[in-house]
Amino acid sequence: MSIQTNLTKILDEIPQHVKLIAVSKTMPPSDIMEAYNSGHLYFGENKVQDLAVKQAVLPTDIQWHFIGHLQSNKVKFIAAFVSLIESVDSLKLLKEINKQALKNDRTIDCLLQFHIAKEYEKFGLDLAEAKILLESNDFAEMQNIRVIGLMGMATFTDDLGVVSKEFRTLKEYFSCIKTEYFPDQESFAEISMGMSGDYKIAIEEGSTMVRIGSLIFGARNK
Repeated sequence: MSIQTNLTKILDEIPQHVKLIAVSKTMPPSDIMEAYNSGHLYFGENKVQDLAVKQAVLPTDIQWHFIGHLQSNKVKFIAAFVSLIESVDSLKLLKEINKQALKNDRTIDCLLQFHIAKEYEKFGLDLAEAKILLESNDFAEMQNIRVIGLMGMATFTDDLGVVSKEFRTLKEYFSCIKTEYFPDQESFAEISMGMSGDYKIAIEEGSTMVRIGSLIFGARNK
């Protein structure tokens, strides 16, 4: 099936309140344009260099989400245009995003990435670390970032019970942080969890944003 057909099928399946991020990593601009021409504007990339190259040649109204591990020294290459950085996993990174956003005279939306999976190599904060970040003087002084929710990746496993439990944990973290730190901020509303293999479970557990690639674009280019 075509990219447009795949995209339409998924959009028809998911609730209207759930935002679909088409993960276009490794895919050429022509594939992204096929999705864009069907009316889709939200795309996710996980490498700074690839994102910068694609952003330069594709329509300016595309809403780019950065979804990979982000090194502080590379924030400057995407700060002028990125719509949402989903993978903030340290105060150091958040401070650099704020710094680069200020230089570009804009506010950058961010999600705090939590480590909810069993795989040690995956990045993310735990609840205690997130609270330390949110209670810090550095965070209080940031004027050019806006934390609008949380992101997490479940364990890569066939055990759907494990996946469901991990997503449920992220939803619990969201509720806790919303109540303690953002009770009056309507913008703090996003839970980004769920990918091609587990997005339906993620939606059942409260996801508001799913990151789907291979079901839209097909097998990844090496």
